[in-house]
Amino acid sequence: MHHSNLPPIPFSPPRIDDKTIAEITAALKSGWITTGPRVKEFEKRIAQYVDVEKVVCVNSASAGLELMLRWFGVQEGDEVIVPAYTYCATANVVVHCGAKPVMVDVNADDFNINIQNIEKAITEKTKVIIPVDFAGYPCDYDELNQLVNKDSIRKKFKPKTLIQEKLGRILILSDAAHSVGATYKGKRTGGLTDITVFSFHAVKNLTTAEGGAICLNLPSSFNTEEIYKHLCVKSLHGQSKDALSKTQIGNWRYDVNEAGYKCNMTDILAAIGLVELERYENDMLVKRKHIFDTYSNAFKKDERFEIPVYKTNTKTSSYHVYPLRLKNITENERDAMIQKIAQQNISVNVHFIPLPMLSFYKNNGYNILDFPVAYYNYAREISLPIFYDLTEEQIERVIAAVKS
Repeated sequence: MHHSNLPPIPFSPPRIDDKTIAEITAALKSGWITTGPRVKEFEKRIAQYVDVEKVVCVNSASAGLELMLRWFGVQEGDEVIVPAYTYCATANVVVHCGAKPVMVDVNADDFNINIQNIEKAITEKTKVIIPVDFAGYPCDYDELNQLVNKDSIRKKFKPKTLIQEKLGRILILSDAAHSVGATYKGKRTGGLTDITVFSFHAVKNLTTAEGGAICLNLPSSFNTEEIYKHLCVKSLHGQSKDALSKTQIGNWRYDVNEAGYKCNMTDILAAIGLVELERYENDMLVKRKHIFDTYSNAFKKDERFEIPVYKTNTKTSSYHVYPLRLKNITENERDAMIQKIAQQNISVNVHFIPLPMLSFYKNNGYNILDFPVAYYNYAREISLPIFYDLTEEQIERVIAAVKS
């Protein structure tokens, strides 16, 4: 196998520079290395950025999703609707709660969950819908919010807990792992539906190495401040006081009212996030959009390619993943193409293997044949490199390799 002598182009390395390193060092020297002032500051700044009342930072988006499913009381016998085309985390957290992921097919044009398919999948057991902003492109939130408020759909809802009774309908828990900074009808993701969870994992646009954030935007009948406090406790073993409040003189005594979880964010990670958030809108997103535009201009006139939708008059992507589709190509041909591109020292990727094709879900009775759109999108998709330090020369190399 012939390898090119050109230097490798990675897929998506994180942006870590002197500014990041200085802030991490400051956090280390401050003596606060776990949840402390930087996490609280990061929560406030995210809340401002996405225009919600409260944000809870956690150690991953997966933990955030699961924490909210458990907060809502999702349990055995319940159903949660998810797209068939997403990363496994979206469905795994439902399985952790003992509930059943009900998969539905996606849209042919934008990879996102299809609203008509959701409506058909709703039963009396449905407690939550988890839409996923695929590649950073927002779902149809107005339609989703309207759907769960429809009389006929509300009538089917069978609450099992006080919180479910209070909401009185299916909860929408947005998996916005990809879409920090994306907009829908002039509003940023995070404040588009009941609850939204972001990811700050290493490959994400805005990273804290590992991490996530829960954005609370529930109806006004809910006391957001109280829920925020409850979630801070729930993410820290159910302990009634965190280390920050225990530093007050003589303030050591605490209590535990529930067997909580351990998924708090640390100040070291928040330090990275604070630097990234500050330069996100006017720097990171600008650069990523430029890369998207350059790719699209290169491929749109070539009828072998189908370029992704990432901007319409109501939606803008966060430019997280560039999912290029190839026309008239089989899954095997696509795989062979990735090999050929790799031989030119360029890393491309595939987002994602649909859930029904993964052994765990396949063995649990899900069948990819029931999700033809998801399969058709996946079989001919390749994700191109997108990262802050990608140079013009590297972009041209990627384009040339894909075309050849």
